[in-house]
Amino acid sequence: MTTVDSARSDAFVNDRRHVFHSWSAQGAISPVVIARAQGSEFWDEDGKRYLDFSSQLINANIGHQHPKLVAALKEQADRLCTVAPFHANDARSEAARLIAEIAPGDLNMVFFTNGGAEATENAMRMARLHTGRNKVLSTYRSYHGATGGSIQLTGDPRRWPAEPAMPGIVKFWGPYPYRSAFHAENEPQECERALAHLADVIMVEGAQNVAAIILESVVGTNGILVPPDGYLAGVREICDRHGIVMILDEVMSGFGRCGEWFAVDHWGVVPDLICFAKGVNSGYVPLGGVVISDRISATFRDRQFPGGLTYSGHPLACATAAASIEIFREERILEHARHLGTDVIGPELARIRDRHPSVGDVRGLGVFWAIELVRDRTTREMLVPFNAAGEAAKPMGDLVAACKARGLWPFTHFNRIHICPPVNTPDALVREGLAIIDEVLDLADVYASGS
Repeated sequence: MTTVDSARSDAFVNDRRHVFHSWSAQGAISPVVIARAQGSEFWDEDGKRYLDFSSQLINANIGHQHPKLVAALKEQADRLCTVAPFHANDARSEAARLIAEIAPGDLNMVFFTNGGAEATENAMRMARLHTGRNKVLSTYRSYHGATGGSIQLTGDPRRWPAEPAMPGIVKFWGPYPYRSAFHAENEPQECERALAHLADVIMVEGAQNVAAIILESVVGTNGILVPPDGYLAGVREICDRHGIVMILDEVMSGFGRCGEWFAVDHWGVVPDLICFAKGVNSGYVPLGGVVISDRISATFRDRQFPGGLTYSGHPLACATAAASIEIFREERILEHARHLGTDVIGPELARIRDRHPSVGDVRGLGVFWAIELVRDRTTREMLVPFNAAGEAAKPMGDLVAACKARGLWPFTHFNRIHICPPVNTPDALVREGLAIIDEVLDLADVYASGS
């Protein structure tokens, strides 16, 4: 049994004795006990208020405790709390109808899961069965979940403890203009060279062996990497040329995060499968899924799809998804997300970059932005090394602590601070959070040359 301070609350004591936390050394953590939340703010058990610039795990797109979403959950609970996935149900069918309605092109069917990892796992299975091929290509800078298959699709160090990998997963480099793997000098060149690299990977792996290419439409945790114009269209053309399924992972970037229903809508590209979760209902009840094109769904019209989940299309989750889509429409949340990106976050981050020598790059769309921190703008040396831990990670740890001390809960990864409040956050609260970040970046400037 873990030894804990007897003066701490029951919630904290029981957590440390009995809750096994993800991605953590259990003895090294001291989680904050959250007592309540509202909109873009939450409070701990001591009454300290935090501005949520992480949307928890970039999933509370519509914010905390939205009254219409809570009401939809309560109403569904009064009528029907659960039903097996082999039944039909009005909440499930309405959520599927609305998701298909906002999806691009002919993506007209939805396979529901409990979260994003299960979505990417099942999308990969659909692609392999549809094509009869085994190989799936994914990028190095990516995260697709932590189930057995999705963690192998993942391209960041969280994959390493799960290796050796399952056969057939092949990595390639996606575009990243600020740290180009292709020595590109501008975004058009980055796009051209990244597509040529992908074509070469397919050539040496054998196009006839490749079932799917999976991409985050906008890379999330690994950098908020907005693809250059033409890149996703180029991947679509490559997939069409070789009969490869194009899977877009919109678990983070979808449902308003980038100012559109799906981030891919910025470029007018239609994939074969879209994976979603998180913002579909802001995590009020766990929900994810795969939106499926007519061509892929036809494969399983007379052939069994060998996959399923006890809670697939859970009525409580689907009721909140349907309600959330209606709230987005009624409250013009997509328009507000675009406004925040264009008129508030983008311009203010440009000013922050000009004021702080530790800021190497800022980038993003809608309410999905990153500040990349460096020690030297010329060499672009990262503020902390790749996958830093312990003393090497201290500069970022100090920034996080300073944000929290000032009442801002940030989302950080490696050498970046991500700007990801709920997409309906009022302008004034976004500006408040950015002002705190502006202040604490003085701590990073100490490490930057020219400061």
